Amino acid sequence: MASKTIVIALGGNALAQPGEEGTITQQFKHTRESLGAVVELAREGWQIAIVHGNGPQVGNELIRNEQSRHLVPPLPLGVLVAATEGWIGYMIQQSLQNALRRGGVDRQVVTMVTQVLVDPGDPELRRPSKPIGRTMDEQTARDLAAELGGEVAETRGGWRRVVPSPRPTEIVERRMIRSLVAEGHLVIAAGGGGCPVYVHEKWGLEGIDAVVDKDRAAAILGRDIGADVLVILTDVDRVYLDFGTPAQRPVERLTLAEAEALLASGQLGTGSMAPKVEAAADFVRRGGTRAIIARLDQGREAVAGSAGTEIVRE
Repeated sequence: MASKTIVIALGGNALAQPGEEGTITQQFKHTRESLGAVVELAREGWQIAIVHGNGPQVGNELIRNEQSRHLVPPLPLGVLVAATEGWIGYMIQQSLQNALRRGGVDRQVVTMVTQVLVDPGDPELRRPSKPIGRTMDEQTARDLAAELGGEVAETRGGWRRVVPSPRPTEIVERRMIRSLVAEGHLVIAAGGGGCPVYVHEKWGLEGIDAVVDKDRAAAILGRDIGADVLVILTDVDRVYLDFGTPAQRPVERLTLAEAEALLASGQLGTGSMAPKVEAAADFVRRGGTRAIIARLDQGREAVAGSAGTEIVRE
């Protein structure tokens, strides 16, 4: 087939699953298990960029940062995002290199610490709303916030830290990523949504203490490198209406207009699925051919059109 470009967004469950300690051994295991579809797509000749989540990892980095604050200077959130981009990228890069070699696929893999432009006037910067890190009971969460600062909020399953999550507008390293992908290399980029930055009138690029939603960043990356397809892999097999109720029903295909109407209806709430549908619709609106939301182990089937929820222009 003629080379086409795909952006694959791996959900947080690709690396760390609920109920586990999240040891590095466990995370490597899950990483290795999550890459089968990537190997097959690479074998078929797809040009590939990979985006990954980092919610549990950057949350843990905040804990390490805070617990050691009396011994070494604490690092800001934006720097911790960059750190997780590096070490999670290393896990995916190494695991993918090994999987490609075992599969007889001669493709190179590279990880790029990526900066993502945001608007410093984005109102989301003044409304911390993105849950990161581990789930806690309410008292523990409130005690932590009182002692160390920041904000916490109730989420599904307990209480978590919440931080600002501005919308991405552009990938800073887009030209280099596009060039590497076009040369056939598998590029791991915008990990954890990338490091949010803005342009200071005097100093140039400056970091912001926030996190960017990785699915939104994947959509912007797809636009910036001219991708044909966006695949968002998560822990559910597709979009559902009335999810979690006896009346829930699957959605196999949405036009862009239908997706926008579904988002406007509030049917998807404000949980994790709404941003995914929003990101998928945004990718198609900005020129992508199709976007698919599917379960992590059904990535190849999703691209083939036999799994997940597909969003297309018409």
